[in-house]
Amino acid sequence: MAPGGWRWARKALAAGRPLFQGRALLVTNTLGCGMLMAAGDGARQAWEVRARPGQRFSARRSASMFAVGCSMGPFLHFWYLWLDRLLPASGLRSLPSVVKKVLVDQLVASPVLGAWYFLGLGSLEGQTLEESCQELRAKFWDFYKADWCVWPAAQLVNFLFIPSQFRVTYINGLTLGWDTYLSYLKYWAPEPLPTPGCVN
Repeated sequence: MAPGGWRWARKALAAGRPLFQGRALLVTNTLGCGMLMAAGDGARQAWEVRARPGQRFSARRSASMFAVGCSMGPFLHFWYLWLDRLLPASGLRSLPSVVKKVLVDQLVASPVLGAWYFLGLGSLEGQTLEESCQELRAKFWDFYKADWCVWPAAQLVNFLFIPSQFRVTYINGLTLGWDTYLSYLKYWAPEPLPTPGCVN
């Protein structure tokens, strides 16, 4: 990179530093969760519009994803602060504590956030609680199995090497692909089976 480019990058980092300090960090984490969840849904909808003739992009659907993502931001913000107090650890020397953190995250936060996602979106989209719970039961294990394939390794890196104030931002950076998958899982509908013709 040219020297001018490095200078620009340093200025951008310096300008962004206040967003990761004090109360601003909560706002950064909250809006980051919402924006990336909406972006993941937008990516999924772009594919759906191309693949399904007649389907249109739904801004309301992406707005609902944004709202649910923003509602998760404060939980994640305080969850990581609590985990760091419960199991202080960083670097390879504290690997046993880091592994415990990953397990606590997978066994507690992941199921909570999965339920939050389906129930929250269901509520925003006018589903009854019973309908949302039925959808959660139908899709939860697909969600949770995929979660175990993606997040333990990502969280291992997070807890080993990422400074605490950047943890939610790091996760947000990885979630664009994950949020695209969540949008797929939420709005996936099986193709209707062809109607059998009359047999003479």
